[in-house]
Amino acid sequence: MAIKLRSGTRIAVNLGVDFDAHTVWEGSFGVSSPAYLSRGEFCAEVAAPRLLDLFQKNDIRTTWCTPTHTMETFPNSIDKILGGGHEIAAHGCRHEKIGGLDEDAERELLEKQLDLHTRYVGHRPRGYRSPSWDFSPHTLSLLEEYGFDWDSSLMGRDFEAYRPRPMHRSEDGPHVFGEPSPIIEIPVSWYLDDFPALEHVSRINPGLASTDVIYQRWKDHFDFAYEEIPNAVFALTVHPQTIGRASNFLMFRRLIDYMKSKDGVAFMTLSEICDAWQD
Repeated sequence: MAIKLRSGTRIAVNLGVDFDAHTVWEGSFGVSSPAYLSRGEFCAEVAAPRLLDLFQKNDIRTTWCTPTHTMETFPNSIDKILGGGHEIAAHGCRHEKIGGLDEDAERELLEKQLDLHTRYVGHRPRGYRSPSWDFSPHTLSLLEEYGFDWDSSLMGRDFEAYRPRPMHRSEDGPHVFGEPSPIIEIPVSWYLDDFPALEHVSRINPGLASTDVIYQRWKDHFDFAYEEIPNAVFALTVHPQTIGRASNFLMFRRLIDYMKSKDGVAFMTLSEICDAWQD
C-alpha cells in the first residue's frame, strides 16, 4: 500500500506552508507583545506575497496549513492564496496545544475551525495539520469522524505516505496498535522544518542557523528520497515569517532550482499526494 506516481515521476514534493501569522506566538509560545505580533504581520503582509510570487514563477501549487485566526485577521491573504491555485488545509483555530485536551474540548475546537474554514475558504478542508504537530489520543478518530482525507502531523515514516494506526499504551506491557486508519498520513519531520533551525525566539529557541547548513540538510534528505525510495514523498514545511527573510528566502529559492533540475520531480499539493494513494 503506497502512493503510485504517474509514469515518469520519481518523487512527489510538497512545499507545505504553515501560515501561522500571529497564532504561533500566542498559541505555541504564549507571547502577545507588539514586537512578537509584528513578526506575524510580516508573515502575512510581506513574506506570504513573496512566497506566492516565487511559486507562481515556478508554476508550483502548494498547501497552506492555516489557522482560522489567520483567515479572520488577514482575509485578503486567503483570497490571494486561493487566487494562485493553492490549497488551504486545517491547522487549528489559534495554533492551540491540543495534546492535553479531552475529547469533548477537542471536538468543539474542530467543529469551530471547520465552520470558520468553510466561511473563509468556501468549502471544508480535505486535510489537517495539527498545531505544533501534536496529537491527543482522540485526534485520529475525530479526523475520521469528520471526514478528513489526510493528515500531515505524524512521523511514523520519513519519505512514504502511510495509514496511521491508533496505539493503545500500556504502563507494564507492550504498546498495541489498532487497525490502520482510512486517513492517509503524509509524514512530517523536524529536520524538514524551517522554524526550529532558523527562527530566533529569545530564551526559547536560538534559531539563526547557517543557511548553507540548512540547504545541505534539506538537499541531502531530498537526494536520499530521490535515489533510494520508490514513489517517494518529500514534504517540506516552511513558515512565511521564517523562510521569507532575505537569506532564508534565497536559500529556499536555490533549493527549488536544484529540485527542478532533476528528472521526474512533481511538485504537488498534499491532497494531490493523497489522491495518488493506491491500496
